[in-house]
Amino acid sequence: MPATMAKTHSILIIEDEPDIIEVLKYNLEKNHYKVATANTGEEGLQTARETLPDLVLLDLMLPGIDGLEVCRRLREDPRTRDLLVIMLTAKGTEADVVVGLTLGADDYIVKPFSTSELMARIKAVLRRVEHREDEGEQDLLKTGPLTIDLRKHQARLSDVVLELTLSEFKLLSFLVRKKGRVFTRDQLLDAVVGPDVFVTARNIDVHVAALRKKLGKYGNCIVTVRGVGYRFEET
Repeated sequence: MPATMAKTHSILIIEDEPDIIEVLKYNLEKNHYKVATANTGEEGLQTARETLPDLVLLDLMLPGIDGLEVCRRLREDPRTRDLLVIMLTAKGTEADVVVGLTLGADDYIVKPFSTSELMARIKAVLRRVEHREDEGEQDLLKTGPLTIDLRKHQARLSDVVLELTLSEFKLLSFLVRKKGRVFTRDQLLDAVVGPDVFVTARNIDVHVAALRKKLGKYGNCIVTVRGVGYRFEET
């Protein structure tokens, strides 16, 4: 029996700098990705709708429609709303990163970046999606020594049941289910209490601090992304 062929992922680069496009395209193709390119936001949107790539590398500083607007339109269009998006951003645009993540970007990387860092980020985002597709929606989440039973509303660290409030349980479950992805405080607040409850996003910091304390040494898996929010990482 022949071995099963691995899927060749397609990536769309939306970038207006020819030198950067050339470097990205060369390294992506070298790593066996199928690559398409676009030089403007308008062209990127059209190409994304026509080709439906697995992932979009999206520069924020684009002529015409900027990267944030491109991301917003991708998420609003039923044809492209599930595409993976990694934003490419310059230093000093922390506010744009927050907006981009709120609009639904899956990750971001700050220029200048190394090729190895970019490839690692791409592989991580693709792997998270493949992992979710393989497992489907499940009632039991496992990561390291942590087990979360969604049906029983119970979390265990090794063999110890964690005494969590409802908000803490919902926050931990959300972060573990989407581990590796960065979320703003507002996004996490919506996941925990819903968009119609008027409490401050800084309440998330209180919940995170409580979770870290209850998780003990494993609490460092909840990583602070300075100026943006939090993500869950296995150590």
